[in-house]
Amino acid sequence: MTDLRRRRWLQALAAAGVFPGAVAFAAAAPAKPWRLALAWSEAGAAPGAERTQCIGIWQQADEGFEVAVRRIVPTRAHGLAPMPSGDLLTVARRPGLWLQRWSADGQLRREAWAEPGRHFSGHVLPSADGRVLYSSEQTHDDGAGCVALRDPETLALREEWPTGGTDTHQLLRVGDQLFVANGGVPTRPETGRAKQNLPAMDSSLVVFDLRSGRRRGPWRLADPRLSLRHLAWHAPSRTLGIALQAEHDDPTQRGCAPLLALFDGQALRVIAPPDDQPTVGAGYAGDIAATAEGFVLSASRTGALLGWSLRGGWLAAVPLAEACALAAAAPEGTTCALGADRAWVDRPMALPPGCKPDNHALIL
Repeated sequence: MTDLRRRRWLQALAAAGVFPGAVAFAAAAPAKPWRLALAWSEAGAAPGAERTQCIGIWQQADEGFEVAVRRIVPTRAHGLAPMPSGDLLTVARRPGLWLQRWSADGQLRREAWAEPGRHFSGHVLPSADGRVLYSSEQTHDDGAGCVALRDPETLALREEWPTGGTDTHQLLRVGDQLFVANGGVPTRPETGRAKQNLPAMDSSLVVFDLRSGRRRGPWRLADPRLSLRHLAWHAPSRTLGIALQAEHDDPTQRGCAPLLALFDGQALRVIAPPDDQPTVGAGYAGDIAATAEGFVLSASRTGALLGWSLRGGWLAAVPLAEACALAAAAPEGTTCALGADRAWVDRPMALPPGCKPDNHALIL
């Protein structure tokens, strides 16, 4: 990588609040304290004790974050989404059994449990007007994935749209389109997240017309062992970025697997890892967000933030231990990245003591 490309990447991260090492750092400082909605776990009081699973809000305080709102949840949480009203939605990690709507001050508005014979798959989001909730779900008997349409007040199931795949994961609404990633990893509810028969993997992307419910696709990658998981939209180029997680049997092949795929509305294409660092992501992207230049991914297993520019390709990796959650601000710009022991915002910031952030976060 040339010095010029590296400098541009560091400046872009600094302007977006991810990396504090460039001249744009000071200009990126927010006028108000940072507030993040997220899921996290807390260390038990005794050594070896089970961690407490929480959702809530962290707020900037001096050189770190402190817990401003805290709710204990039944099991580990995964995806979060904001409602137009200011309420927040949180759903259990797959195979999940609960969905909660709660207020920004931590009051539980409504809780729903998955109907018999099905489970939540980790992500939920509202329609633009907040009158419908879209949830990724799966049935137990045949593993079929669907988008469930739920009532925003009662959280009751109204309707469902089959995705034509399995292991349905993240949903992303863009205008009147709903992008859906079918992860395709076979599992059984009685064995939790244990992967079954990986040679039968069938990951795909489908798109629903929100006005009619009509489904387009599926689109698949040539390599069936690449699972399409998380989604981000780059509005200027009208490109969907997809974070990948590799499931190859061979550790070497898995370690060199791609982390990023792109969809232009017509076809999927995979982005190969950097030639000089083929194992920089170890085949696993925890999250993805759009930036002004393209996308940034969190390489959780190698502890790095990896940027990809639509104009220049891969950019310099930025170290962040156990990087995962990327909280992005519109229109494009990653403004916070969370790792195991610190966050990158307009400067490095400490996490609340004993707290470990989970996969996703939102900026409030």
